[in-house]
Amino acid sequence: MNRVLVRWLLVAGLSILLAGCQTIGGWFSPDDAEPPADLVEFEPAISVTQAWSTRVGRGVDRSAPRLRPFHEDGKVWVADHRGNVVALDRDSGREIRSFTVDIDLSSGPAVFGDLVLLGGFDGELLVLDAETGNERWSARLSSEVLALPVLEDGVVIARSIDGRTYGFDVADGSRLWVHDHGVPRLTLRGLSDPLVRGGIVYLGHSDGKVSAMQVATGDVVWEQRISSGEGRTELERLADIDGNLFIVGTDLFASSYHGRTVSMALESGRTLWVKELPSHSGVIAERTRLAATDRNDHVYLVDRRNGSTLWQNDRMERRQLTRPSFHDGYLVVGDKQGYLHWMDLDSGDFVYRARATRNDRFTGPPLVVGSLMITHSADGTVAAWRIDS
Repeated sequence: MNRVLVRWLLVAGLSILLAGCQTIGGWFSPDDAEPPADLVEFEPAISVTQAWSTRVGRGVDRSAPRLRPFHEDGKVWVADHRGNVVALDRDSGREIRSFTVDIDLSSGPAVFGDLVLLGGFDGELLVLDAETGNERWSARLSSEVLALPVLEDGVVIARSIDGRTYGFDVADGSRLWVHDHGVPRLTLRGLSDPLVRGGIVYLGHSDGKVSAMQVATGDVVWEQRISSGEGRTELERLADIDGNLFIVGTDLFASSYHGRTVSMALESGRTLWVKELPSHSGVIAERTRLAATDRNDHVYLVDRRNGSTLWQNDRMERRQLTRPSFHDGYLVVGDKQGYLHWMDLDSGDFVYRARATRNDRFTGPPLVVGSLMITHSADGTVAAWRIDS
């Protein structure tokens, strides 16, 4: 286990109350923590250009809200924790429109057609007009909204950190259903985003379970445990599925913090294969390849059909890596010092490195839109990157 994170978890564990649930969030780096691995020297094999860069608002604060860029119809939408929401032109970075809401934001923006969905620290769910920023409707959830709200089949689905998932009518905001899954006494601070396909929403939970629910009614179709959270202490039993799930064809992929990466049948939850690859940041797939960053900051590329390892890059330990992204034939991760690392898909060798900001982490994995890769740093810097032909 990453020793920096272990120490931080232990400090957090000392403050746990005897009753109620506690969450662990952000990254903690005490003065005596082991430093991140040194950057590996190599000869660049490709050339990457920063197409544009701009600054949006005040970025995110140390409470680590899930504010990440979102692409819709040629626009990159970005928000900061103070309520500033901006739409940028994907190709130039030019600001197209902006507006401000009067709450502290914790998740979003998510844009579906003419609607912008946002979540707040105090459980607010806002649905805004994407052209004007005017509020269409709002709702209040039972606690902080840390997962990205989504819209599917006329239902806005939002999750709160206390284990509840809500369905709201997109027309007027009336609540259609709520599902209470519950949470363990100690969890990581975060939630996986709802993943929708064919009228079903797929969710990862903090107790190591994945569930499939009807979008229209909230009824559970199936539920499958992928991590049992074994151990003598609550820290050892952390089984959160905070990273995003991923679907390819009829297969669903998920990973848990103290457990495994699993492939499941989409329609039933039946386990297809299991790999000892614990990750808190989730997985991503392209064609027959599945990529993940494990909790020790090792980057894996595996065969998504059977889980066999194609390669592993273990030369970035303690750099607090993002989940990987596939970018124009290469694999990319960001680290806590603002570096981006491109790797060869066949070997895992480094082929290029660039720095987006000075000593500031990324808010999430790079967002790839066609040949462009969009990054969002905690200080509010948004940048686009292109591999030169």
